[in-house]
Amino acid sequence: MSEPRINDRIRVPEVRLVGPNGEQVGIVRVEDALRLAAEADLDLVEVAPMAKPPVAKLMDFGKYKYEAAMKAREARKNQVNTVIKEIKLRPKIDSHDYGTKKGHVERFLGAGDKVKVTIMFRGREQSRPELGFRLLQRLAEDVVELGTVESAPKQDGRNMVMVLAPTRKKSEARAEARRKKDEQKAASAAAPAEAVETPEVEATEAPAES
Repeated sequence: MSEPRINDRIRVPEVRLVGPNGEQVGIVRVEDALRLAAEADLDLVEVAPMAKPPVAKLMDFGKYKYEAAMKAREARKNQVNTVIKEIKLRPKIDSHDYGTKKGHVERFLGAGDKVKVTIMFRGREQSRPELGFRLLQRLAEDVVELGTVESAPKQDGRNMVMVLAPTRKKSEARAEARRKKDEQKAASAAAPAEAVETPEVEATEAPAES
């Protein structure tokens, strides 16, 4: 069972008892431990069943379960799954396409994702692996402020592969994005409404009566 045994479910003759504040009470009969738990309006919880004798603690089991559930929920909330994005390049890529691909890599790394960069060789290009190696080195140097080389360039069949890892964690990137979003909202709310200009009406004198 995933949950520890508590109170009457503890079927051993004696336990090593721990008080509610962590103090060591000593080895006592389980009947006496249950009596102390009832007097203190607490539960007797078996925390180390494999010990000889088992260790039991006086605690509020309902509160303990609630706090454990909250910690688990917070851990799941902060857990970030690692995502690997992939960018494919040709060894003789032109400067415009390279700039576009590099922009994608920078965006992925800035968001806290890893990037798998693949150089695809075709035909005679396979006899010039140094072209792909130099291209991957150039890319790693161009994005050095955002990422580092986690897996150095290596040949993989007709391709050459390198993996870049972000310099900051994805949780940090998300926190930064939320902070910027909040700042933008605050700035928009604080901005005064634009004044609406009304056209000036030129005053004219009425003609004098004759």
